[in-house]
Amino acid sequence: MLPLHLQPESHIPLYIQLRDQLRSLVHAGDLRPGDRIPASRELALTLGVHRTTVANAYAELESEGLIQGHVGRGTFIRANGNGLKISPPPLPVLHNGDGLRWELLFADERSEEILTRLTASAPEDALSFVMARPAPEFFPVEELQTCSHAALRREGPEILNLGPSDGYAPLKEALLELLHHDGIPARDETLLVTAGCQQALDLIAKAFVRSGDTVILENPTYPGATAVFHGVRARCLGVPVRTHPEPGKPLGIDIEALEATLAANRVKLIVLTPDFQNPTGTSMPLDSRRRLLELAARHQVPVVEDHIYARLHARDVRVPSLKQLDQSNLVIHIDSFSKVAFPGLRVGWIVAPPAAIERLRLVKQMTDLHTDQLAQATLAEFLRRGLFHKHLARMRKVYADRLQALDDSLRKLMPEGTRWTRPEGGMCLWLELPPGFDASELMIHSRERGVLFAPGRYFYVQSPLPNTLRLGFASLNEKQIARGIAILAELLRIEMRKRQRGTHRAHVALV
Repeated sequence: MLPLHLQPESHIPLYIQLRDQLRSLVHAGDLRPGDRIPASRELALTLGVHRTTVANAYAELESEGLIQGHVGRGTFIRANGNGLKISPPPLPVLHNGDGLRWELLFADERSEEILTRLTASAPEDALSFVMARPAPEFFPVEELQTCSHAALRREGPEILNLGPSDGYAPLKEALLELLHHDGIPARDETLLVTAGCQQALDLIAKAFVRSGDTVILENPTYPGATAVFHGVRARCLGVPVRTHPEPGKPLGIDIEALEATLAANRVKLIVLTPDFQNPTGTSMPLDSRRRLLELAARHQVPVVEDHIYARLHARDVRVPSLKQLDQSNLVIHIDSFSKVAFPGLRVGWIVAPPAAIERLRLVKQMTDLHTDQLAQATLAEFLRRGLFHKHLARMRKVYADRLQALDDSLRKLMPEGTRWTRPEGGMCLWLELPPGFDASELMIHSRERGVLFAPGRYFYVQSPLPNTLRLGFASLNEKQIARGIAILAELLRIEMRKRQRGTHRAHVALV
């Protein structure tokens, strides 16, 4: 009998508890390569849970390479999982790398969910709504080649050398012009170039957050932010995001809940995405932004504004950013090029008060010395030639059309009881299945049909809703979107008919 103990009262889904406990048994050596584990139906009966709970846990462990099923034989612990040897000797052997139990040396026991794992073993022709990423067929490769060659010809020795930690001067100059165009009065001493928004969050966490400090995040939120602040041992509190309009209750972060959280806790930072929030696609209205800044000023809490999707608006009317509205100098504004054009060129920036920028610069210097200068010089040339705005205009149209195709398909095909957000830009949409459905269970069936998405549980700080999921639409064309949604809708209707038949049989039996 395996020593498994599930806690139904926990906010952590049962299959996540089961997955983590089985993984721990493997790493501890209690389960060894070649050991057979119970069939999903058998283990479900033993634990008193639905078979789908066990199937979901097994599916994740198999995608990690820890277990493998064999038709007619059962499911077994694999000899090698993720490249690590699973049956190590009792004690670490420091002179033999193959025998070292690396998992005993890890700084913590975190195992953040990585969305890319969902696509790891998917067929090449799968329709993937998993990631919120630009469409690679529109990457401006030729223009970037021209810009890179021009920068190298002009100042190759300089940009291939070590550079300043705060950023390549010509890029900073171009970024200041871009920011001024956006209505953000940045100056050289308030701007720091980073290796993308993920590094910006990491630098902010290292510069401002000590172990045990409280950080407010949206719930649900971008999992990369949760990982960063958990990494510095912050106490992360999730404030709900409203995904559907109600009278007197606007979209975006729940301002009343935020006010209550600030009143009850000593908060170090508020981290949020006001425009086309990841994962819900919602945007905060102007009144909510002003109210949030008033609360932050009253409680003297800095606000980290992730602006990464804001330029991808489908309409010309834009709500001012928090940084534009900031009268108290408390907003740390982060942004990058990765969602607009080229995620592989890791270049982003932070706008903040001079004292904060200087601290962040020192932390960055200790982290990586400086951001890649060739990438910075290429992007400076890209901006200087006006190519950025030209490419942005094109991508706004492409993504607006794809968003419209997604909404049209959902309206036409999804069964009654399904709800979704109505973003006006960005790269993702949040969908709620009818009550009682589990997105992770749907994922198992849709994967078999060649359609992938991101179950909502990956995005929650706390209290995950199992019937939620994110659809990233930017990297699929309109025909692919329509085909993928048709498959998801068909699977949902099949499951609904099964449930209706089950309810009818139960009713007949009672009669």
